[in-house]
Amino acid sequence: MAVVSRRSLVAVVTGASRGLGAGKAEALAAEGVRLGLCARTRPDPPSGAEAFTQSVDVTDADGVDGFAAEVVRRFGRIDLWVNNAGLLAPIGPLADADPADLRANVEVNVLGVVHGTATFARHVRSRPGFGVLVNLSSGAATRPYEGWAVYGGSKAAVEMITEVVAREERAHGLTAYAVSPGLVDTDMQALIRSTPMGEFPAVERFQRAHREGDFNAPAWVTRYVLEELIDPALSDHVRPDPGGEEPSVRRRVPDRR
Repeated sequence: MAVVSRRSLVAVVTGASRGLGAGKAEALAAEGVRLGLCARTRPDPPSGAEAFTQSVDVTDADGVDGFAAEVVRRFGRIDLWVNNAGLLAPIGPLADADPADLRANVEVNVLGVVHGTATFARHVRSRPGFGVLVNLSSGAATRPYEGWAVYGGSKAAVEMITEVVAREERAHGLTAYAVSPGLVDTDMQALIRSTPMGEFPAVERFQRAHREGDFNAPAWVTRYVLEELIDPALSDHVRPDPGGEEPSVRRRVPDRR
């Protein structure tokens, strides 16, 4: 039983204007969590939520810092930070990709996570208590898909960044996780399903998942984050021993059956 209510929490979600990010925001709001939501397009707050929203480009470190400072000014602190903003494109053989598209993917998927992670780590260092960092990963971080070289590579980078930060910041009360949410039916999934097999040979797997409704809902993913990552911190958090056993960082949300 958590000794601190979820309703006292403040959470930041990046990329919260649509898809999994918007779904996470709605699910957190349903738990009474106060929210800081950002995306390039300013997100609409969930109905009834206590939320601050802002247009933020996660590749802009100063912009991320300024957004975090405003969330703290309004709500006093940040307990959970979810780096959700990400790009799938370009899809297709790496040799055929537009260099500008490759740069955009790496800047959002890697530097965007780096900036959010660094901002949140500095915040947790600045005040007492715990902080939970969730960096969105993917099965593509460990499973090679032809056509997803830069996407899979960026998610592999996110997982190692998270592993390192978990070690660097554990003595300051921060726990960090790289969470693969499984298949979630978002606009990104629609883009995958519409990709020609010549550019993405595994497309049939995703088309079949759509036909069979084999998806995790955003609320299911958020429930996992709350129950498996947040609730233990609320009830049992002790400042970690820097010489102790390293925490399990890489997590995959189980499929809902």
